[in-house]
Amino acid sequence: MELDLKVDPRAPTPVFLQIRGQLEEKIRRLQLVPGEALPSERRLAEQLGVSRLTVRRAYDELVAKGMLERRQGSGTYVARRLEQPLSVLTGFSEDMRSRGMEPGSRWVEKSEGPATPEEALALSLAPGTPVVRLGRVRLADGRPMALEYAVLPKALVGDARAIKDSLYAHLRQRGLIPVRALQRLRAVAASEREAQLLGVPAGAPLLYIERISYLENGRPLEFTRSHYRGDRYDFLAELKAP
Repeated sequence: MELDLKVDPRAPTPVFLQIRGQLEEKIRRLQLVPGEALPSERRLAEQLGVSRLTVRRAYDELVAKGMLERRQGSGTYVARRLEQPLSVLTGFSEDMRSRGMEPGSRWVEKSEGPATPEEALALSLAPGTPVVRLGRVRLADGRPMALEYAVLPKALVGDARAIKDSLYAHLRQRGLIPVRALQRLRAVAASEREAQLLGVPAGAPLLYIERISYLENGRPLEFTRSHYRGDRYDFLAELKAP
């Protein structure tokens, strides 16, 4: 394919920034759609009459921003964004598999200890009640999508070491099925640590979500605090007239 791009070597703006800006505009306007392949660096360089290194730098910056993705042995593509319905209560692993993607996790914490005042309040526990804490970078096809910290009553979930990649699969094995949840969302900027774990620049926009999940008997089961990459996730809410 050929892209309708134009560059001016005499302009004060560096050529790689001209290329990056035009590609970014096409992606935002959906003139380039998620999953669409881009020309190779060599081909686009020949089309524009610039060096391959110039095109590579433009691509690199858009990859770093999460707008493009490179696939080993295949090429460069417009990054796919995921839509997560706010009205459906599912686990991350199940959600990714339903989209044809392979879920994964990288553990950053798996521990047990007394509940903090905030955790005790969220889970309706007495202060100091033993809880299990799980911190994971959630992956889709090997790419970081979210940083998730979950806290659950130890009396319900048992030994933290028995929990594998899918927390919800572990809960189902113990007969624990959350039936509803309350969520709060807000936009935040990535801290240094969050940026490092998610592979984004510090200060990049993230979606921060707090969620409390409940069992059928009304007992709180899970208190989750998650940071989702704003460049890869959209949350979708369906609104109905009364």
